[in-house]
Amino acid sequence: MARRRVPWGEVHMTSFADREKEFEARFKHDQEFRFKVTSRRNRLLGLWAAQKMGLTGPDAEAYGKEVLAAQFEPGGDKRILDKIANDLAAKGQKITPAQVRFELDHFAEQAKQQLMKE
Repeated sequence: MARRRVPWGEVHMTSFADREKEFEARFKHDQEFRFKVTSRRNRLLGLWAAQKMGLTGPDAEAYGKEVLAAQFEPGGDKRILDKIANDLAAKGQKITPAQVRFELDHFAEQAKQQLMKE
């Protein structure tokens, strides 16, 4: 049985196209994962802040969703940090934006670990 000879250029192009598809798939997965981590981080941060403000049940969930929605507003993380620091200050909680940033970073790692287990 004779083997079909494939010119070197065709083999090279096929492997290049395969690598390109693989890279695109990996990039898409990484972007989706990053979005999920950010969303979960913001929700966890919102629930933490809600607890600090004395909110429970549906009120805490609603506040968590407010924080989650804030990620889509201009300003990104700074907008979220300012919102939470201002909301906590309005409820009489003495907390600085740096302390909120610390919690944000903590919840980012927690969200990443949770998603990796799913």
